[in-house]
Parts: sequence; C-alpha cells; structure tokens
Amino acid sequence: MSGAEEGRDPQSVGRFDVPQQVPTPDAEPARRNGHRPAAQVAPTPTPTPTPPPTPVDEVDAGRSGGTEPAVSDRPGDHWDRKVANGLAFLRRRFSGDYEVDEFGFDSELTDAVFHPLLRLLYRDWFRTEVSGVEHVPVDGPALVVGNHSGTVALDALILSAALHDKHPAHRYLRLLGADLVFRMPVVSELARKTGGTVACNPDAERLLGGGDLVGVFPEGFKGIGKLYADRYKLQRFGRGGFVSAALRTGTPIVPVAIVGGEEIYPMLADIKPLARLLKLPYFPVTPTFPLLGPLGMVPLPSKWLIEFCPPIPTAHLTDSADDPLVVFNLADQVRETIQQTLHTLLERRPDPFGP
Repeated sequence: MSGAEEGRDPQSVGRFDVPQQVPTPDAEPARRNGHRPAAQVAPTPTPTPTPPPTPVDEVDAGRSGGTEPAVSDRPGDHWDRKVANGLAFLRRRFSGDYEVDEFGFDSELTDAVFHPLLRLLYRDWFRTEVSGVEHVPVDGPALVVGNHSGTVALDALILSAALHDKHPAHRYLRLLGADLVFRMPVVSELARKTGGTVACNPDAERLLGGGDLVGVFPEGFKGIGKLYADRYKLQRFGRGGFVSAALRTGTPIVPVAIVGGEEIYPMLADIKPLARLLKLPYFPVTPTFPLLGPLGMVPLPSKWLIEFCPPIPTAHLTDSADDPLVVFNLADQVRETIQQTLHTLLERRPDPFGP
C-alpha cells in the first residue's frame, strides 16, 4: 500500500471515492487477444444514516451542564412582556372583551389596577401584619365582620386586598357599603367594580348563597366618624341585620380586628353645620385637613395589625333568624370578640408609628 493510500481515511474512501478497477488474472489473456474485458460494476456504497438534528434547546442544555436553557431572558424581556400584557389588557378593555357578574364586580380590573395600588398602601406605607387567615374558609360562604375607623373608610379596602393576597385560595371579599357610597357618581362605579354592593339583607343573602366571602362593618358611619379620643372603642352594631343574613344562610361569622386605621386621619373635631350643608354624615377636622388642603388627604403612615378570629358557626341556628333575642346575643358575641382582640393587638403595638 502506498503512502498516499495509507494516509487516506478508509471511511472517506468508501463514501466519496470511486474504487479502482483491479485487473484479475483471467482478464489479462483477453486483453492480449484483442478482446475487451467485461465491464465490472463498482459496488454501490451503502449510505451512512444521518443522525437527526439535535434541538437547539438540548444543545444549549448540554452546554450549560443542566436541564435549564443556557441563554436566559435578557433584562429587557421582562419589561417587554409587561408592556405586551398591558397593551393586551387595554385592548380587551376598549373592545369590551371582559366579564362582570350580576353585581358589577370586575375581577380582571380589580387584579390589574385596584389591588396593586392597595398593595402599595398596606404593605409598604402601613407595614401591615396579617394573622389568623387560616380561620377564613378556603371555599364556601363566610361573613367577615370588622371594626370600622379612620375618618375615611380605607380599612375596608385594605382588608379586602390583604385578605386576597394572604389567603391560600386568594379569595375576594365582597364588601357591603352604605347607601351614600352608591349615590356618589365616581365612587359608586369603583365600589361596584371592586365587588361592593349595598348593605342590605337581600344582596348579602344572595352573595352568601352563591358561596362568596362577604365583608361588613356594622358600626357604619358611627365607627369611621368618631373622634380620636374614642379610638378603638366599638360603637353600637345597629339592629344586627348582618346576623340575620348569616343565620338564614347558615353561614359562619368570622370576626376580624383592625388596628391602625384610627391614626391615619386623627379626627379632632366634627363641624356639624358644614356637614349638614354638604349632606355628609360628618365634616372632619384633622391635624392636616382642611389646613393643608388636598395634602391633608395623605394618610399618616401608622402601623397596622389585622387579625382574623375563629369563626362562629350559625348552621344550628337557622330557625332562629327572626328571633330578636338570638340575633342580639350573637351580634353582642361578635362585638365582644372584636373588642377583646383589639385590646390584645394594641398591647402588641405600643407605638402607632413604630416599625
């Protein structure tokens, strides 16, 4: 074998080169006699199967030494997705491609707009700590009853957003509001979009019958309109209408205590003549309002504590929904539970504006 043949790759010869015709001894006499040797057909080389192309993601995974792709998202990809999602959201809103329930609740708008804004308040501004979420049912109806305070009813909004974020099932709290809320042009639409409805027994029973979480603040305007000197002293719970709704549907009642709302707008006085002139339940005077004008609407950064108490069952009392004595006793039990929990939370938070 020559040196050139020795350096040649045997596989390359079999695949790409035409084999040379080596004369056999029988062919030599034929050439000497002037006969043309029979043509010998070179064997057809067997094609070597080509392996399938390796997917790009497998190649990248092999290079990176793991199962994750070697090339991660660039820093701009996160913002690109946020912009794309935002444009898709606006397109659905302008085209009307979204759903609301019979009460006007818009879950998509609540998740995309209202809850992110409230999250900044309860998490960063008020530094809210939430406990006892395990007492709120994972599914099925429940009536969440809380204390009301703060001159402006931010505690209801903060409670709904914090419960949605902290609850393992991320449940929505359907708030019951006073008639005044739904007579105000812009506020009424916002309340409906976020799941609120009028505080009346028929609406409450329909929501509870549908398996929703319903939030109610029995103190009403007496709670949010009380002076700072009366902070964390629960006012009368009215006639106990919320208890009747719970009894008729056999829904458990979950008391909740909220500490922190009394300090966001400390109400020093109530100008009653001006309140009557403006047809408002009260006209507050705080350390910053009306002295600072619109800046007085910025809430003070008080420390908030929210605790959900063990539920009070009502399934065994469904036949007593119209019994005033049963309704009063149950309402008083809920009120006392919230008041005692407020005292406990205030001991845990000696400084209203502490860390």
